[in-house]
Amino acid sequence: MKKLVLIGCGGIGAYHLEHFVQFKDIELAGFCDLLLDRAEDFVRRAGSGKAYTDFAAMYDEIQPDMAFICVPPTCHGRIEFETIRRGIPFFVEKPLALDLSLAKELVRQVEAKGLIAASGFQCRYDSINDTAREFIAGNPVLHVAASRVGGIPDAPWWNVKSTSGGQLVEQTIHQLDMLRYLLQSEPDTVYSVASRGYISQEENPGYFTDDLSTTLITFQNGVTCTMMTGCYSLNGASWDSKMTFGSRSARMDYHLCDKVSMFGVDEADQAAETQGTIAGDGTQRKSESEVGVTVKSQVDFGLVCDRTFVDAVLSGDASRVRSPYGDAYKSVAFALACNQSMETGMPVKVVY
Repeated sequence: MKKLVLIGCGGIGAYHLEHFVQFKDIELAGFCDLLLDRAEDFVRRAGSGKAYTDFAAMYDEIQPDMAFICVPPTCHGRIEFETIRRGIPFFVEKPLALDLSLAKELVRQVEAKGLIAASGFQCRYDSINDTAREFIAGNPVLHVAASRVGGIPDAPWWNVKSTSGGQLVEQTIHQLDMLRYLLQSEPDTVYSVASRGYISQEENPGYFTDDLSTTLITFQNGVTCTMMTGCYSLNGASWDSKMTFGSRSARMDYHLCDKVSMFGVDEADQAAETQGTIAGDGTQRKSESEVGVTVKSQVDFGLVCDRTFVDAVLSGDASRVRSPYGDAYKSVAFALACNQSMETGMPVKVVY
């Protein structure tokens, strides 16, 4: 039976562990964290394995067949280089790194070694993506209005942009990745601006990152996009997070890992009553009688993602992995280009 080890026994590690315990064809052999009690807790929850504080010692003793690396953004590098050197297939949580040159070198070594490696863009495995891609194929998209708004995660390193990368890199990278995946096009240029001052030190001591950012994106296929993301929200009423894909006669509201709602695609839908339905201010109004077609998520996409990677290692066939390491690098480069634009105040060309 193939042996799996996990490095990083925090929140995202627990997310993966919930999936691993459902797999009966692998051995959960080791758990590593700088805090031994956290690793020991994972051993208890898994019902197997051994706890470690040194990942190299764990590798020496267990000789694993695969590794899941679930560490904060600034901790990437040494773990991956050693994992690659030993030829261990690995799955790493996003982002791959906060330094693009480091990420690029990791990709080079993975490909030179011919390793099966992937990253945690679980949203690619959601069942709603088939519907979304069908809509885009039948309704050429002109523009995407995208947003992700939430609160501040309970992780001290997340509060500082130098250790998290900021919300766009650490969280909203999922939306950036899905834009690439759904549009099947690469970003060309980004122009990002950031805002601060809404969240005070009194409200959140030790907080030093952007409250929100807004990015204008041009894609190589001509589609434009605006992406707004913020962590200022106090409740769900503050913003409706979604990505609206607009064509000339239909639109799709894509709610990440939840549902897609399409308007103007069904005969019963009265989204476009007449060409001359114009508001007093000269803008087109949507019809109040539009119905739309909604398709909800039907799968545990995170479970499917983990199972797909495990199956790839067991079979030696990685063709079903939807976010291989080299492709995940492109989403990281996309996000880091946005950060570069925020820092320089200038548009930045996304270069892989």
